[in-house]
Amino acid sequence: MPSGIPYIIGNEAAERYSFYGMKAILFIFLTTFIHNAAGEVEVLSDTNAKFWVHMFVFATYGIGIFGSFLSDIWLGKYRTIIYLSIVYIIGHFVLALFETHTGFFVGCTLIALGAGGIKPCVSAHVGDQFTEENKGLIEKMFFWFYMAINGGAVLAYATAEPILKNQTLMDMGLNSALAFGLPGILMLIATIIFWMGRRHFISIKPAGWALYSKELFSQKGAKLMARLIPVYLFITVFWSLFDQTASAWVQQADNPLMNKHVDLGFVSFNFFPSQIGFFNPLLIVLFIPLFTAFIYPALKKLTNLTYMKKIWFGLFLGAASFAIIAWVQGKMDAGISMHIGWQIVAYVVLTAAEIFVSVTALEFSYTQAPNTMKSFIMSFYLLSVALGNLFTALVNWFIQNPDGSLKLAGASYFWFFTILMLVTAVLFTIMVLFYKEEEYIQSREDAESF
Repeated sequence: MPSGIPYIIGNEAAERYSFYGMKAILFIFLTTFIHNAAGEVEVLSDTNAKFWVHMFVFATYGIGIFGSFLSDIWLGKYRTIIYLSIVYIIGHFVLALFETHTGFFVGCTLIALGAGGIKPCVSAHVGDQFTEENKGLIEKMFFWFYMAINGGAVLAYATAEPILKNQTLMDMGLNSALAFGLPGILMLIATIIFWMGRRHFISIKPAGWALYSKELFSQKGAKLMARLIPVYLFITVFWSLFDQTASAWVQQADNPLMNKHVDLGFVSFNFFPSQIGFFNPLLIVLFIPLFTAFIYPALKKLTNLTYMKKIWFGLFLGAASFAIIAWVQGKMDAGISMHIGWQIVAYVVLTAAEIFVSVTALEFSYTQAPNTMKSFIMSFYLLSVALGNLFTALVNWFIQNPDGSLKLAGASYFWFFTILMLVTAVLFTIMVLFYKEEEYIQSREDAESF
């Protein structure tokens, strides 16, 4: 394995704690703790909070295009990651120090700029560490890269809301500062770890505008974009569902009819609403070795397991996970108490879907891009995450009636997304049948040293 990989893995684990540590509690913060400029608590409605959570995620992943231009044309991946990480850190501490509407907007804007800007660069930088000689390790590497992401996320989900709602910290007025400040400290650590690996990385030089524009606007570039855009549009729908684990699923878990008590016999405890989200990254950590060692080899014996087929399986599983959530919501709409265990079941299905879709799409996006366009194509894939969240935000905006009621309330909201995902999965069959995959692996000829 290339010598720079441990530094990338360590950086990614700490950075993902910082991102998910703040994202996990945004909905709860906006509906419970946020203040106005006068220092008075002035919270948002559940629907408005969902809108702003998804607008934040939209901005974060949409800004990836900006990061890719900086990286591929002017700064290179390493310098782009370092410089924007500093912006990222500042955003965390603004959010920690100012728990007002303005503090939320400024802090989240800086975090979106930093996190979104480095996202495509980090993913592409992982792939740059490999050559033709060891390209067979890329699939395994992207699995471990995803393990690092979710290892950090497990700790973030498990600790973020307990800190935010700690009564002692609330009495001292420090709960929000610590809950948002700790992710800032982890992001600082992540940046230091990445800087320490600078002499171990294969760092590809920026192409410059002349070469970059020539490739981007060439016939080959246009053909590549025409092939990738339909794939990413289908994946957009998946992300419109998936990222609701930070909003609509939290709202459902916060419902008084959701029994959050767990008794294992030797220990019993209550889940916080957003804390249940830690099952997704935890299951990723458990499932990735299972998929690598057993599920993918078994499927490869049955079929030619292309990138498109993996994504196809994942889209159907995404619809199934939301069907479970819709059924649970329907029961609660009827006044029936449901156990949080049903959300865990939905997380099991959704996590399997994520591995089929997201891990595959990361590797797919890297291998389909010519050498000068790695970060750009990766950012273009991340744009599907942005557009999925924009779609969800707009749905939550337009379903609000003037009298405060909702056009899609309760279970009907979840069934809408379930049917949308199912139709998308069926239509994706076209990509499975006709998409022709290509492969580009980075050359060391374009590497620079520090």
